Amino acid sequence: MHLGKEQQDGQASVPRDAATVLLLRPAATGFEVFMVKRSGLSDVLGEAHVFPGGKVDAGDAVESMLAQVEGLQALDPAALGEDLAPDRLAAMYVAAARETFEEAGILLARNAGQANLAEGRKRLNAKQPFADVLADLGVKVDLSALVPWVRWVTPTFLAKRFDARFFLAAAPVDQTAIHDDYEATHSEWLDPREAIARWERNQIKLAPATYKSLAHLALYDSIADALADARSRPAPIVIPHSYERDGAREIVLPGDPEHPVQTLAIPGPTRLRWDGARYAPA
Repeated sequence: MHLGKEQQDGQASVPRDAATVLLLRPAATGFEVFMVKRSGLSDVLGEAHVFPGGKVDAGDAVESMLAQVEGLQALDPAALGEDLAPDRLAAMYVAAARETFEEAGILLARNAGQANLAEGRKRLNAKQPFADVLADLGVKVDLSALVPWVRWVTPTFLAKRFDARFFLAAAPVDQTAIHDDYEATHSEWLDPREAIARWERNQIKLAPATYKSLAHLALYDSIADALADARSRPAPIVIPHSYERDGAREIVLPGDPEHPVQTLAIPGPTRLRWDGARYAPA
């Protein structure tokens, strides 16, 4: 999932819990997804186009934080395809909402558009507790706005690994998404097919999980179709396995003849090959 330094000792690191959100909005072509370009100074996916997201923090499931959310009791671990303890389950959703506010300026809360979001985001990016920011804004995060979609686990050959839960969310119509100009230097709404076309022309960088997510999104005709599909089944897990073939690394996904899981997890090609600059369908 992430392009980083390879392990030097042959021992795989333990992946860290993370959450990623694909914000969707209607467009003339059907719908668009919000993407940010990571800063070139980042040690993870520098200069790549990504969806807002990041690591789960210890504070994402503390009592004061959970007091600032709605929909906690309705969370279903089966939707994530995992048997998670309630606090860890809640932390996934809270992290998704927090990272969306930090990196996109979008707060997934009812009536949030009437609050001083710019000031709240500034405080959050200054590392003030999310719970305190929400309390002062007078809103609560709406966990029902987040729909589990897929789970990606970084391959074992990379040093920095994440167990990332990808969520879909319809962007609130009364808020404007914009990057933070710190971790991200650019942002835009893109038709998934246009994003892939730019990647094919080497105009943008995409990690394998981002590329596969865009290709999957491109199969839907509308936001409603995407959300309905996500709600209809548990989020599939994608754990890439890697091989060296003819001097190049290949990543294989569930459903590939060389992957231990023979059931296809997500649509599209099951093999990506490193061509010296990116992983592309083999």
